[in-house]
Amino acid sequence: MIYFFTQEQTVFAVSSPSEIDEQNIEKLKWLFGNAEIIKEYSIAGHFIGPRKEMVSPWSTNAVEITQNMGISGIVRIEEFFTTNADSPVFDPMIQHHYQVLDQNLFTVDIAPEAIKEIENIAAYNEAEGLALSKDEVNYLDELSVKLDRKLTDSEIFGFSQVNSEHCRHKIFNGTFVIDGEEKPVSLFKLIKALRKNNYHEIITLQRYSSAALITLFVHSKKKIGFSTSSWSWWNS
Repeated sequence: MIYFFTQEQTVFAVSSPSEIDEQNIEKLKWLFGNAEIIKEYSIAGHFIGPRKEMVSPWSTNAVEITQNMGISGIVRIEEFFTTNADSPVFDPMIQHHYQVLDQNLFTVDIAPEAIKEIENIAAYNEAEGLALSKDEVNYLDELSVKLDRKLTDSEIFGFSQVNSEHCRHKIFNGTFVIDGEEKPVSLFKLIKALRKNNYHEIITLQRYSSAALITLFVHSKKKIGFSTSSWSWWNS
């Protein structure tokens, strides 16, 4: 069963396999900023919220909070934002435009697709945007011949992820050549050197999975850092 709570322009959808008693309803109303419970099984309108297929990190944290509050049985909580626009702007990768919130809000009836054998790896790479290099495509073609079978879509996709720049830093940690001159360290080692050379002076060191952001405060509180989001050094 899905319960709906509203607080200004936000609707909170709470999924529970069993009925939530009145005491816990009051706890949830407090948790959602003194929200009001909507005593309807569905709500019509325009809402932007997470895709039903993906439990958001926000939901994971929210459910854990309810458990710490002594509310058991809740399996998912998501927030949806009301909008007046018929064609609102949102991120379709992680969000969806809903015109009704109902009891099927989190129901997913998608059956797994059948395994596909890929005939042309180069064409599949372009069609799916896997960013495989020519060398990597050639490697997979040779592997297919060696195994005496076609590679599957899952195998090629998996290879593109584990062998990606994000995971392996093939470029970032590769040989660094400028104007034909090979440098003694890679970009990745250059970043690591900041911590190694200023280990006892570090006050903060921040690392993110999508980008490197390292901030150091040394002696005179001079800030030195490098950000892959802007690919630039800064000093202040």
